[in-house]
Amino acid sequence: MGLELENAVKATDMKAQYDESAKRLLGNKSILAHILVKAVDELKGMNPKEAINFIEGEPYISVIPVEPGLTNIESSSSGERLVGFNTEDCGINEGIVRFDIVFYVRMKDGISQIIVNLEAQKDRPKGYSVVNRGVYYVSRLISSQKERDFKGSNYDDIKRVYSIWICMNMEENTMKHIHLTADDVVGSCDWGGNLELFNMIMIGLSKELPENSEMYELHRLLGVLLSQELTASERLDIIGSEYEITVGEKLRKDMSDMCNLSQGIEEKGIAKGAAAIILKMYNKGFTAEEIAETIDKDVEEVKAIIEGKDVVLA
Repeated sequence: MGLELENAVKATDMKAQYDESAKRLLGNKSILAHILVKAVDELKGMNPKEAINFIEGEPYISVIPVEPGLTNIESSSSGERLVGFNTEDCGINEGIVRFDIVFYVRMKDGISQIIVNLEAQKDRPKGYSVVNRGVYYVSRLISSQKERDFKGSNYDDIKRVYSIWICMNMEENTMKHIHLTADDVVGSCDWGGNLELFNMIMIGLSKELPENSEMYELHRLLGVLLSQELTASERLDIIGSEYEITVGEKLRKDMSDMCNLSQGIEEKGIAKGAAAIILKMYNKGFTAEEIAETIDKDVEEVKAIIEGKDVVLA
């Protein structure tokens, strides 16, 4: 494997680890609670510390299938029939597509439940409309309830679904609720049914971290958590002082892991750029000694890059 390909593979693996780390961070109940009180109508205005109690069990993070016929596979644990939320879907030309985070939320009546799906995107996708993908995800989470959350033709037992999409690096901070509406075209008839079953919440995070304000309270929290510029200590200080989030061992570890991976990706990018410069100079006739002197690197490191060895430049 050539050095350039090897570096690309390692960078991709590190990027994948970063994505998984970000999911684990967002999957902390204390963070999910802050999202719920801003996104779910029935929980709006509730104290996030109280909302935590409405999140049932542990969120499924990259563990359950979107593919028809797989999403509601049964699994057993302590003799119980569990949701087989398998977070992957085989899409044409896309390989394996995964739900990021899926979990149940109990409503205030203590009886009804909703299903919440949280997806995080580093950028707004360019190859397709993220709204169309969101429609597919909500549809799968609704249809997969058959024989798991409702039986036979008991369609009135379908649970409401919220698919919440966080898109980073947007031009401005935004939030939009996409849901079903009914328009009378001819006459007027009450058909019954629940138009609140289908919900998409689109959250856009700007590149710049917003100031602390009521309007951008959630955007600032998410921006702090997903920032590639703030240190773990800076993030923990903000979420502790501004959001009164208790930083437990798990949250602290998830934060540290993501910060370390973020730094590793940046350093990998810098090293890759330096290696490219070395090879370009060498191809133009410069000796290893001349290159080392020009870019202020050790000559042995430069020779190793030229020979195609895996070297992390200091």
